[in-house]
Amino acid sequence: MSDFAGMEDLLQDFLIEAGDLLSGVDNKLVDLERSPDDVGLLNDIFRGFHTIKGGAGFLNATELVNVCHLTENLFDKLRNSELSVTPETMDVILAATSAVRDMFGQLEHGTQPPAADPALIAALKAALAGEQVRLSGAAQAAPVAPMAIPKPGEPDWDVLYSAVTGKTVVQPKAAVAAPAQTLPAVQAPVESPEAIIKAAIGRRAIDKPGATGPSGRRDTERQRDNSIRVDTARLDQVLNLSGEIGLTKNRLNALRSDILSGRNDTETLHALDLAVSQLDLLVSDLQNAVMKTRMQPVGRLFQKYPRIARDLARNLGKDVELVLAGEETEIDKTMIEDLADPIIHLIRNAVDHGVEEPAGRIAAGKPEKSNVRLEARQEGDHIVILVADDGRGMDAERLRAKALAKGLITDEEASTMDERQSYNLVFLPGFSTVEQVSDVSGRGVGMDVVRTNIQKLNGSIEIRSQLGKGTTFIINLPLTLAILPVLLVRLGDQPFAVPLSMVREILPIDPANIQDVGAKATMVVRGEVLQILPLASLIGWPQERVPQYGVLMQAAELSFILAIDSFAGREDAVIKSLDDFRPKGVAGVTTLSNGQIVLILDMKELLTAAGDQRGVGRSALVRQAPKLTVA
Repeated sequence: MSDFAGMEDLLQDFLIEAGDLLSGVDNKLVDLERSPDDVGLLNDIFRGFHTIKGGAGFLNATELVNVCHLTENLFDKLRNSELSVTPETMDVILAATSAVRDMFGQLEHGTQPPAADPALIAALKAALAGEQVRLSGAAQAAPVAPMAIPKPGEPDWDVLYSAVTGKTVVQPKAAVAAPAQTLPAVQAPVESPEAIIKAAIGRRAIDKPGATGPSGRRDTERQRDNSIRVDTARLDQVLNLSGEIGLTKNRLNALRSDILSGRNDTETLHALDLAVSQLDLLVSDLQNAVMKTRMQPVGRLFQKYPRIARDLARNLGKDVELVLAGEETEIDKTMIEDLADPIIHLIRNAVDHGVEEPAGRIAAGKPEKSNVRLEARQEGDHIVILVADDGRGMDAERLRAKALAKGLITDEEASTMDERQSYNLVFLPGFSTVEQVSDVSGRGVGMDVVRTNIQKLNGSIEIRSQLGKGTTFIINLPLTLAILPVLLVRLGDQPFAVPLSMVREILPIDPANIQDVGAKATMVVRGEVLQILPLASLIGWPQERVPQYGVLMQAAELSFILAIDSFAGREDAVIKSLDDFRPKGVAGVTTLSNGQIVLILDMKELLTAAGDQRGVGRSALVRQAPKLTVA
């Protein structure tokens, strides 16, 4: 039974507003640590806690009110210069924000939060009294813990848990006697692999609309994920366009009546043509306006990362500043939710493994403070997100050697790899080992999870690195998942749609240029030997004719030529999902302008399903198959 029966809407509004406020407070606290005398920051943080306290009061969340009230009083003294900002005071304040966030978690589950740790309350009161307060290293309110070293041959469960859930497992440490007014080290229970996997699966489970949790209530977090903030100006634009479409519809109805009554003169037909053209334009504008209502500034996602980077760097004894850029860039709301985990993992790796220790940076002639840059920008119909550091960079030769040692690649594959392919080895499952966590290249922990999540968004991830200079991860994403640019290809008269993001070029297939390599048909394109994969064999259709065209495609690290009969051009497909029945290799369906239904192919799934059986020899490819006839 929820503690907020009859107040569910108020609770949801509070959690959304207060969550944004607390994320903003976290960012301002990181700035305050660098500028402790900034009165504007002190006032902003004071107002943030004051607003959260007011909302919690409406919900009768007494314990949350108590923590916010004490923190608010502390900032009141700081902004009035009765107290000064010290590192010890900052530790207490950050511990308080972590406690508030934990209480939000309780509220999300429909229960009143329990009392905060008495040691935290005592520390806040001591700070208010101007007393010296010191926190033990394990208690400094760090939501991000250093990665644990797994046993040989065992997956790194802590890292997997962090990558999938965005949460961390704080490793138990030996108990240390704490002085008075010191927060004790909070030791999180060490979860079993089974528990971690269950937690990850539970967080990723997609409930049906209206699904309820074990307590019989709707899943609160799922409801929050479905909420969206829309500028009223955008809604006004949708309303205005809807009104104009209504007027155009009335005009078309009148013209239809005129034509049915026998008026077929030039003036009537011209008016019909104008009305249809106007309707086409209005519908296109309406579609764009509706899509914009789904777009949200990526800054709402970015704002939680400075605190995470700060806490992890403090734990590791590093001086790291997370620089944000392009926060106003807009991206589809549904994609923002799924980007949270990959980006947090990239930032963890940049801070933990990418940048050097302060002594190492000084020895290398670099500034003691390292910069990690998180940037978003729009390039055409794509969004580009960069996570860059100015650290040690990646050693391609060392990566190849480690992949060889793990048996992930062969000697022949290693000898033909360029730098880009070598960097991408970190995405291979199983590349993470104890040596990688502490090694100079140190980039392999759970990166396969990151790439998998990016690919699910029809995106791609690329690594650029310079040894001794730093590493940049570049994520390319479509603006939205609701509309997918596709290339229409044909087998006989049947069209299929393939994602345009995977298409590099279209080229003719000349049987004279086809050669067998390893019993597989291949072609040489600009010096690169590429396998030819007939679309017919991938989907299990009989090949009735010799393919005339090839589509050069790239899926992850695999480049190949998709053999087809013909193609019908490019379209922006509005994807319709197949919830009840989805054949393997089909991402969804779309409808063409002539009303024909076309399957949108999931090329990655088709390639995975085909496995080693994909592709045919030259003789099978160029052989003219007999056409079926019906008596």
